[in-house]
Amino acid sequence: MKSILVPIEDHGVVEPILETALLMGRLFDSYIEGLAITPDYPVVLPVDIAIGVPSPITPENRLEMARACRERFEAFMVRKQVQRAAAGLAGLGFSWRQDGLMEDAFLGAYGRVFDVTVVGRPDGSNGQTRLSTVEAALFETGHPVLIAPPTVPQTLGETVVIAWNRSTETARAVLGSMPLLEKARRIVVLELEDWGVPGPSAAELVRSLRMRGLQTEAMTAPDPNNKPGETILSEATSLGCDLLVKGAYTQSRLRQMFFGGATSHILNNTTIPVLMAH
Repeated sequence: MKSILVPIEDHGVVEPILETALLMGRLFDSYIEGLAITPDYPVVLPVDIAIGVPSPITPENRLEMARACRERFEAFMVRKQVQRAAAGLAGLGFSWRQDGLMEDAFLGAYGRVFDVTVVGRPDGSNGQTRLSTVEAALFETGHPVLIAPPTVPQTLGETVVIAWNRSTETARAVLGSMPLLEKARRIVVLELEDWGVPGPSAAELVRSLRMRGLQTEAMTAPDPNNKPGETILSEATSLGCDLLVKGAYTQSRLRQMFFGGATSHILNNTTIPVLMAH
C-alpha cells in the first residue's frame, strides 16, 4: 500500500476520509495523492454524433472548486505535519494532481496506478461521498477501495474481520488486503450460516492464510433474519474489528437496488473502515 489516491469533493465531510488515508499512509510510509472530483455529466446521442451536454458549472467555477478541494487537502496534510513528496524519494508524503476538476470516470481510470483508493461512506446523506464515486473506484480501478467511516477511526487493521462468502469478489478483496493482513494482530474469517456462493469454506481460507504465517481463526455466525449486512457489521463490532474486508457486489447492483444486499447495507451503514474489491 505504497501509493494512496484520495478523491476530494468540496462537500462537508472530508476530514474522516483524510484521517483514514493518513492512518494507512503511516502504516506503510505511503505516497498520498489528492484529486478534485465532480459528478459525471450525461451525453446526448443524436442520430449520428454524440454531443456532450454542457456542464452547468462554468470553467471559472470549476477552477474555483478545484482550488477549494486542493486547499482543504493540503491544509490537512500540513496540519498533520506530513511532508510534500519529493520526486523519486520513498516515504510518507503528499502531493496534489494539477489537472483541475475531474469526473468520476477519470477517477476509475487513474486509480489503476495506485495501490488503493480511499473514499467516504456513501450513505446518500447530504455532504457525504457519492455512490457513483465509490462505484467508479470499485468497478474501474482494478484495485482495492478503502471505505472510511464518518467517525475517524483510532486504529486501522489491528483486528481484521474477513466477511467470507466464498465469492470471486471476496477472494480479490482478501488478496488486495494482504499487506494489511500481514500487519494485523488478529484475523477472523467470518462465515454466516446459509449465506454465500459455492466455494471453499472459512476453514480452508484459514489454512491458506496460515501457510503465509498469518495467525487466523474461523468463526460461523447465525443469520436468522437473513440480513447478512446487518449481521456482519454486528459481529465485526463485537469482535473489536477496526478493518472489515469484503467483496463488493457479489449480487448485481440492480438486484441490490431493488432487493437490498450485504454490500449496499455495509456501504450505507458501516462505522468501521471497510476494504472492498470487485
